[in-house]
Amino acid sequence: MPGEFAPHERTVIAWPARDELWGPLLVEAKRAHAALARTVSAFEPVTMIANPGSAEEAAEACGPTVDVLELPIDDSWFRDTGPIYVRDGSGVVAGLWTFNGWGGKYVPHDRDAQVGRRWAEVAGHRTRRIDMVLEGGSVTVDGGGWLATTEQCLLNPNRNPSLSRAQIEDRLRAELGARDVLWLEHGLTMDDDTDGHVDNVAAFVAPGVLLVQGCADRSLDDHARLAANAGRARSAGLVVREVPVLPVIEVAGRTVQAPYLNFYLCNGGAIVPVSGHPDDDEMLGLLAEYLPDREVVGLEVGGTLAYGGGGIHCVTQQVPAAAG
Repeated sequence: MPGEFAPHERTVIAWPARDELWGPLLVEAKRAHAALARTVSAFEPVTMIANPGSAEEAAEACGPTVDVLELPIDDSWFRDTGPIYVRDGSGVVAGLWTFNGWGGKYVPHDRDAQVGRRWAEVAGHRTRRIDMVLEGGSVTVDGGGWLATTEQCLLNPNRNPSLSRAQIEDRLRAELGARDVLWLEHGLTMDDDTDGHVDNVAAFVAPGVLLVQGCADRSLDDHARLAANAGRARSAGLVVREVPVLPVIEVAGRTVQAPYLNFYLCNGGAIVPVSGHPDDDEMLGLLAEYLPDREVVGLEVGGTLAYGGGGIHCVTQQVPAAAG
């Protein structure tokens, strides 16, 4: 599996569809997804998948730089419902893992369980089906043999109760090309939707280089939890760089966390969720130091996407370039 920082053929996003999830923010969620699609399209091609009957709405909102494709979906978290791409000697392969609605939390999810296959067929990608529950947001790789995940998610019995930790590791090594698996202990305290996906707390940005989400507020449980993650990564021998501020904000009457680490690396860019937090500009500047070869773009969609249960990374999925 190539690192996200490697060249992409395109980005795939999906149009918000689950009314009961987004509630009063559904219109704003659509605006956020459209803004994200337009932003990424300045760096690489973008396809927006929309439910049958929603393509015209999505196309109008996204504009002419975004391709729109109608496929049945339950909602917009394509990081987790789409393929996890790898390369073999013949090019790119779409890995089709089992999707079970994040441990059965959201039903129905039958359309989302099939959208990865349907997308790959339309795109003409070779596919490989893997008999294991895995969401794209639960792993991050450096393309050189390292894979990071969280114990909180992958060892949760609502994912693969019949598989041991060692068996899960073996499957990740075999299917994603991982040599070393870093098990971070914690996701975010408020991440009940995904049971602690790694893409809220860590991201490889180069071979052997892991960015981690910190929490400068010592009054929050996340301070100790995220510090423990960073310590475990350093002990493994990785180069660790920290984003020290974790925004905790109010959105439509709900307290949510909107981590900067839930960013997306596209060709030449890093699209970062911001939420009007006082430290947004400082953290964007820090990320620009960490990612000197990329244009760091702050997109004020962090609060809206966090209300729905995720961030920019959660709603994007890269298709790697055939070589690079």
